[in-house]
Formats: sequence, structure tokens, C-alpha cells
Amino acid sequence: MFEAPTAEQLALYLGLPEIDGARADLLIAQAVALCETVVRPLPDQATAVVLSAAGRAYVNPQQISYETIGPMSVQRPSGSGGLYLTKADKAALKSLAGRGGAFTVDPTPDSADPSPTWLADPDIGPDLVYEPGWGWV
Repeated sequence: MFEAPTAEQLALYLGLPEIDGARADLLIAQAVALCETVVRPLPDQATAVVLSAAGRAYVNPQQISYETIGPMSVQRPSGSGGLYLTKADKAALKSLAGRGGAFTVDPTPDSADPSPTWLADPDIGPDLVYEPGWGWV
């Protein structure tokens, strides 16, 4: 069963000596809710994705892509800010949940009879032998 990471684990993940516990707890809870929109229930190993999403929002809440100190300039992408999952995060969640990859579907019903459904050929019988490439001889 999935257990959400703690604020202390987020601090360790980010390499921060101190962390705002209330803000970290909020971001972790929101990251869990966001991950559950992709996969529910979350697999045990989903903590990495939750920490990644919460960590992005914690260290860069406005998603500033570059910053110049003097004479001050900042660039933000359109629709910036907030908590989000990348394509890689979504793919990881699906993979951890056992979704995706190659699979086969057998359309044969359980009640299918393995006996042939075509009419018997009177020219083929117990006296003939099947030769690969030649047929019944």
C-alpha cells in the first residue's frame, strides 16, 4: 500500500538542510492527488514521482527558466507556476502500476471446441498418411 513521503524526505531529496514543513506537506499531498489522476491506487514505488513533482514546485514555484540579477530580468513560460507531472512522470507511474508494454489478447472463448468444424473428406482417411509438402498420400 502506498505511503506518502514526508516533508523530511522531501528535504533530503532536495538536499536542503531545512524545509518549511507545512508548505512541503501541502505540496506532497497535492502531488499525490495529481499522481492519482494517472494511476489509482498508487503503487508503493510511486514515492519517487511524488517527490519529483513536489520538489519541482517547492524549489521553483513560478517555474522561472532564467534570471539575471542586475539590471534584473526574469523569464517565465506562459501558464507558469504550479504543480505538474511531466510525460516521463506519467510514463513512470503507468510502468510502476504494470500498465503499458506488450501484451496479447486471446479472443477465443473458454467454451471453444478444438475439434474441426469443416466437413470430413471421404478421400482422406485412416488408410492415408500425411506427408509434409505432399499432403495426404
